Amino acid sequence: MNDLQQRVLARVDRAALIELASALIRIPSFKTEETAVARYLAEWFRPRGYVVELQEIEPGRCQTIATLRGTGGGASLMLNGHTDINALTMRWKRDPWTPVVDGDRLYGHGVQNMKGGLASIIMVADAIRQSGVSLAGDLVVACVAGETQGGEGTHYLMEQGFRTDAAIVAEPFGADHLVTVHSGIVHFAIHVYGVSGHIGRLEGTVNAIHKMTAVIDALNRVTFRHTPRPDLPAFPRLNVGGIIGGRGRDYVLVEPPYVPDLCTIIVDVHFVPGQTVETILDDVRRALDAAIARDPELRYEIEIPPPDRFKGRRRLVMEPLDVPVDAPIVQAVARSYRALTGAEPKAIGTVLPHSYSADDTCHLWKAGIPCLLYGPGVIRGTADEDDACVIVSEMVKVTQVLALTALDVCNRAPEELALRGTTS
Repeated sequence: MNDLQQRVLARVDRAALIELASALIRIPSFKTEETAVARYLAEWFRPRGYVVELQEIEPGRCQTIATLRGTGGGASLMLNGHTDINALTMRWKRDPWTPVVDGDRLYGHGVQNMKGGLASIIMVADAIRQSGVSLAGDLVVACVAGETQGGEGTHYLMEQGFRTDAAIVAEPFGADHLVTVHSGIVHFAIHVYGVSGHIGRLEGTVNAIHKMTAVIDALNRVTFRHTPRPDLPAFPRLNVGGIIGGRGRDYVLVEPPYVPDLCTIIVDVHFVPGQTVETILDDVRRALDAAIARDPELRYEIEIPPPDRFKGRRRLVMEPLDVPVDAPIVQAVARSYRALTGAEPKAIGTVLPHSYSADDTCHLWKAGIPCLLYGPGVIRGTADEDDACVIVSEMVKVTQVLALTALDVCNRAPEELALRGTTS
């Protein structure tokens, strides 16, 4: 390992990683509510000499893009991580907003997806900054909003024309895994309509909630037309993830003497390459139309994306990702991993269950940016979101590997990152 590499690695500080991740845990940032953490990060970056842009991706909703400027001529690299976090589940025993270190685990809500990875990529840039080593190309740390609702922040960044020569997204898939494949995701609403009336006179009424049970039953039997992917054997798969029913357009819930005339479910489909939104919806309609043939009173409507009155709804489709494993950015991370550890990564390509997810790489790849997934692992069990934690040693390892990767990539010519004659 050369002197420059050693100087940078010497600046990777476990305590500083924990401190930053803990600060991020303390700021709740559910989807659509990321501005407080965006402002915190902007103020963290500014006094350290980064070029900082606080982007308003929609009124009152911000994300932070920080750049460590290069001296010129080198390739640019984006390290991408999202600031939004998933909803709290029912079974938390700890205070979700109080970070706790227990051995090699850092607990706190959102740290697993993905404030641990976010802290890691920030500290990659700061280890390089503190070392005094100059990069030829720009190193961008994109702290984006709305990944858990389809990638709103990264999509906005791409729509604005922002580009780098390569990118790495630090999703929590493990410090020994370089992930280049993931499924697609589409969300839609299905509305079922009934006819309201009082419990004292049910003749002529149609209970929308009762009718929805037939819809859900039909969805459980959908057959999707697709070409199987042996590396994603469980997909395509459909899940009914939310339901609300009541009276009127506002789903009034406090008039139970009256028959509900509207019931809505939110449906998720994770799909494989070769499927499209159109074929998925056709397959769903075919199953629902068969249910109508059995019950002429059943009336449904599919709405895609789900209506905007549902806060945090996913309006964007995440297309499947399949990056060639010999893409230069993938091999750059693999080289850095070998330089640090003296071993090969445990996996490069499809890694289950991680590849059953989808993420912001889809928007980067669609915009022509070679990319992959590489981030610190978490403790996974039957309920990933309960008393969630990240593995601290994995945060350190990812930071070290990506610091070496940035030294490698940002001191190369941009054309060396281009995809040429690669195979998946």
